[in-house]
Amino acid sequence: MSTPNCAARGMAETLVLGAGIVGVCTALALQVRGHAVTLIDRKAPGQETSFGNACIIQSEAVEPYPMPLAPRALWAIATGRGNDVRWSLRGLMAQAGPLIGYARHSRPAAHARAIAVYRRLIPDACKAHAPLIRAAGADDLIRRDGYLELFRSAQGFDGGQVMAARFRDRYGVGARVLDGAELRALEPSVTADLPGAVHWTDSWTVTDPAQLTARYAGALTSRGGRILQGDAMALHRVGAAWRLEGPTPVQAEHAVVAMGPWSAPMVARYGLRVPLLLKRGYHRHLRPERMPHRPLADLENGIVLSPTRDGLRLCSGADLSARPAADPVQLRVGMRAASELLGPMSAAAGPIWTGRRPCMPDMLPVVGAVPGQPGLWAQFGHGHHGLTLAAVTADILADQMDGGETWPELSPARLMG
Repeated sequence: MSTPNCAARGMAETLVLGAGIVGVCTALALQVRGHAVTLIDRKAPGQETSFGNACIIQSEAVEPYPMPLAPRALWAIATGRGNDVRWSLRGLMAQAGPLIGYARHSRPAAHARAIAVYRRLIPDACKAHAPLIRAAGADDLIRRDGYLELFRSAQGFDGGQVMAARFRDRYGVGARVLDGAELRALEPSVTADLPGAVHWTDSWTVTDPAQLTARYAGALTSRGGRILQGDAMALHRVGAAWRLEGPTPVQAEHAVVAMGPWSAPMVARYGLRVPLLLKRGYHRHLRPERMPHRPLADLENGIVLSPTRDGLRLCSGADLSARPAADPVQLRVGMRAASELLGPMSAAAGPIWTGRRPCMPDMLPVVGAVPGQPGLWAQFGHGHHGLTLAAVTADILADQMDGGETWPELSPARLMG
């Protein structure tokens, strides 16, 4: 990643609002193209939503997650029998519109349209991160040996084998089917007698997502970019420019909204109504007797277990309750499930983390120019795939800002109809 001469290129300064993984990747992509970039956040880089992900760059995730519409699956969610989704009536009512839209876009024809876009995005997920990892000196945080999706039942394993074959044949995704003995040989930490697993071999994993974001931010500043602490909601237009007030006022021709779950109220001030669905997630760290080598997805229990520098990260599914739980049921159920897989373990020191995933009902991020607002750009709504898609959509947005290819499927204009 070379350092361009911004003055020679004559590029206008750009403000990127939000220093999560999406915002930092966007700032880097713009900087590489010659833009002088200022990154704004109220906290240090990587300390909000990007702090709490499952640590996987999912290069296998060609099919975004639809809402389960089968009656049996909906009944399990409604009665609390599963651990992947929790809800409260108040939480559902507050997000009724986005949830209805999500159900509509989860039907086969609409879901197929989302998959067609993901097929263009996902193959570049790891490839787009690679130069950023090198520039940030972050290779020590990255593993390139995939993750394991575990199956507890023979029926589930049969479905996993069918899925692995379909993803290999249709999308060219790397996947190995492991029987129980092969699983235990590859991952001796798994002591449970499981029928098997799918090893998604192409995905990369991160041992400290917050530190990865911080390292990327360090690469930005080492090449002349600025990071300022401030309230991004203080952005306003001054003539043809965008200005942010604060201890260090800053003004630019372009502003990029990459504020994750806080993006919708920001762009609503400028006429763009975004039906953002906020799915709360939780994590805590555990101390197993034997640490797995790679992440373990136990989707039948709604958890992902990822080895990190702070311990084994137990990540929950989605919580659609109005308020975060002090003692989340999903983590309690998840800890029992983790003990069944890996043997006795204890909770590591530190608080339970919670944050909200900004999901769009059509499962596609919002990337591009905000209609009717010259110089205002959107880069949010990545849902469960913020870490995975951050570098890819950063390149897409930076290219658009320099007059390159537009993506109508991702454009904010799609929300105006």
